Amino acid sequence: MKAREVKRANTVAKYAEKRKALKEAGDYEGLQKLPKNASPVRMHNRCKLTGRPKGYMRTFGLSRVTFREMANQGLIPGVRKASW
Repeated sequence: MKAREVKRANTVAKYAEKRKALKEAGDYEGLQKLPKNASPVRMHNRCKLTGRPKGYMRTFGLSRVTFREMANQGLIPGVRKASW
């Protein structure tokens, strides 16, 4: 799944200029002829370490599970467990 997301990201980057030009021209038939994976909407955020798609924390690029493990081990600078 991680490899599929990388492939999708490469496709989005490859067709970005072409998509932008077609959108500005209002050529929606040309847009439909592009590959489906050329649309940035189809990309999904995934954890950088595990590839988990759900519970993604955008600030750190990690899933909540991986974030918690790393924070408890002190591997993320500036983050510590709250206690009150």
